[in-house]
Amino acid sequence: MILYFTGTGNSRYVAQKISKEINDEIVSINHLMKQKNKKQLVSKDRPFIFVCPTYAWRLPQVVTEFITTMTFSGSNKVYFIMTCGADTSNSICYIKKLCLDKNWDLKGIAEVIMPDNYIALFPSSDENTVKKIILNANPLIYQIASDIGNENNFITIAPSGFKGKIKSGIVNLLFYKLFVHAKGFYTTELCNGCGKCVKLCPLNNIVLNNNRPYWSNKCTHCMACISCCPNEAIEYKNKTQGKTRYYLK
Repeated sequence: MILYFTGTGNSRYVAQKISKEINDEIVSINHLMKQKNKKQLVSKDRPFIFVCPTYAWRLPQVVTEFITTMTFSGSNKVYFIMTCGADTSNSICYIKKLCLDKNWDLKGIAEVIMPDNYIALFPSSDENTVKKIILNANPLIYQIASDIGNENNFITIAPSGFKGKIKSGIVNLLFYKLFVHAKGFYTTELCNGCGKCVKLCPLNNIVLNNNRPYWSNKCTHCMACISCCPNEAIEYKNKTQGKTRYYLK
């Protein structure tokens, strides 16, 4: 069973590629979160495969919380595939601890470089750069799928030094404390009240009031709302004006 969390499509793209190659069931963590579905997930004969983005050099907190609170049964073998813009630093240590807590047999960890989508802090990439990054990622995705299909053990994330430990540790904590807030989001006059942002928010953090979206205080900065708005009517503080939205279908 392949479970993925995605904001702008990178992890969904990787999950779908792997699913097609190994002919395995694919499940959206976004959907389960949105429906507040706490049902037991069962994978009797095949490993659980988690595909998700890297937030400040670790698993997103919402994904860690989901895995921690959800009940899994059947196979105790797991793989973690993390999409990232550059690297995952010391995330491997936190994944290993999570697997230890869940009594899981960690079969493999891999990172896949995909286009950066965090326009709240970083510049957006042009279309040609995006296409090149995805094209370069495909061979690794196919190799990962082949290894999973054969239930091979693998680790493609390089060991992290002191700098990586700081990034995945202190910097990660500061990132959530200082940056991950919803109060910076707002709409421009281009908003027509279509409600797509409400439907896409995995945490049900957005509601429509008089055909205008309003953000509550639970946000993971997945960038789904701002990147998928059909009219590009959502902005974040003064950080996103003029930046190209990235969404991979």
